[in-house]
Amino acid sequence: MATLFSLPLSSSAFLSSLKNSLNQSTFPRNKQTLHFKTPLSVHSLLSPESDPPPLAIQTFWQWLSSEGIISSKSPVKPGIVPEGLGLVAQRNIARNEVVLEVPKKFWINPDTVSGSVIGSVCGGLKPWVSVALFLIREKKLGDDSKWRYYIDILPEYTDSTIYWSEEELSEIQGTQLLSTTMGVKEYVQSEFEKVEEEVILPHKQLFPFPITFDDFLWVFGILKSRAFSRLRGQNLVLIPLADLINHSPNITTEEYAYEIKGAGLFSRDLLFSLRSPVYVKAGEQVLIQYDLDKSNAELAMDYGFVESRPERNAYTLTLQISESDEFFGDKLDIAESNGLSETAYFDITLGSPLPPAMIPYLRLVALRGTDAFLLESIFRNAVWGHLDLPVSRANEELICQVVCSACNSALAGYHTTIEEDEKLMEDENLDPRLRIAVGIRAGEKKVLQQIEGIFKERELELNELEYYQERRLKDLGLAGELGEIIFWEPK
Repeated sequence: MATLFSLPLSSSAFLSSLKNSLNQSTFPRNKQTLHFKTPLSVHSLLSPESDPPPLAIQTFWQWLSSEGIISSKSPVKPGIVPEGLGLVAQRNIARNEVVLEVPKKFWINPDTVSGSVIGSVCGGLKPWVSVALFLIREKKLGDDSKWRYYIDILPEYTDSTIYWSEEELSEIQGTQLLSTTMGVKEYVQSEFEKVEEEVILPHKQLFPFPITFDDFLWVFGILKSRAFSRLRGQNLVLIPLADLINHSPNITTEEYAYEIKGAGLFSRDLLFSLRSPVYVKAGEQVLIQYDLDKSNAELAMDYGFVESRPERNAYTLTLQISESDEFFGDKLDIAESNGLSETAYFDITLGSPLPPAMIPYLRLVALRGTDAFLLESIFRNAVWGHLDLPVSRANEELICQVVCSACNSALAGYHTTIEEDEKLMEDENLDPRLRIAVGIRAGEKKVLQQIEGIFKERELELNELEYYQERRLKDLGLAGELGEIIFWEPK
């Protein structure tokens, strides 16, 4: 978990806390930009003129064919592509056409674990932990595993930052992604130690081989990068073959990608159905959009790539009402009444406005002195509306100054400038992981500069803003449109 920060009463403590927060991130919240070359078709892979695919892939194909998952008439077949493995069209495929259907008996999910030999000892585990144990055990069983043909084609690692070396991680120094990565690894470590003590060691007959943290980290990365979610009745499921589908940044819709449906009118069986969201020519890859809402940091963490689209760059501000604040109870009550809490997370995206609730929350946390009258119970039902507009010059100036100072402090934590990063990105032969690092840190810095620019501009407008007292006087008819005080003379 990231260290949270609060906005205490004193401006110096407020500034110190905000500076610290800008170098932190939240957990959980989360390839370089893909430049597709012309992929090889399955037919060319198997033609006499080309080298045969690796034995594991050939065996995987044969297994799928023998089980009736694919055939010579299937629209797609596994193929070797620039990303490694992918799904290649054997013929032209129309938009929204079903390219693959996998029956439930070939899914790996918590139900699969429950029905396995280790199901009796996995009942109380988190779903991902039980599936992780299942996969590790099947991998250790080797040729004795029913799933060996699938497991043999799984990668040993991806470019996810959880697999990076210390030297590689140093390239994301100062970023929120670094702290998130370390938080994730600590989380996986704690889950491993817990399941080792409660399940693995007490049941040596089921786990007669050593299982290490590296095994657990491997399977965590596999699940993050390959498992399907947001499916009817399925929040975590691996679909062999379907999980070979790769991502394209050029596809900007998540519609028509995949669903779970019935196998037939009179059948209770379920199928995982995969569709192509776009038209695909024979010999090309079938691709989908993984998730339009994920930031580059989340893409790097989950899949091991980033995109060049500006809206993928994001920065998370974590705000907290300090327990040492003399008005803590009142502020917390107001925050909770408006859908927030003691701690609030605000994701700022490059090129987009600030989240609507961020400024009111900042004003609330920074309320002090004579402005604290707004916390009185008489204002309780209307206070958020007041916070939606500037409260006082002192309150507005404080949040502008501390946010700008904190952004400067965070920007100083990176060891390169945006210009240096952009120069590095021009190198077409840049190492994939370094490209991810450069993309992440450049994106975060751009968002920080954007935040700083917003508050600097606002600080210049402080004299032009209308504050609570002026608005109140106008409401009472005691001030003119220009803010002048109206004096009523007795008749």
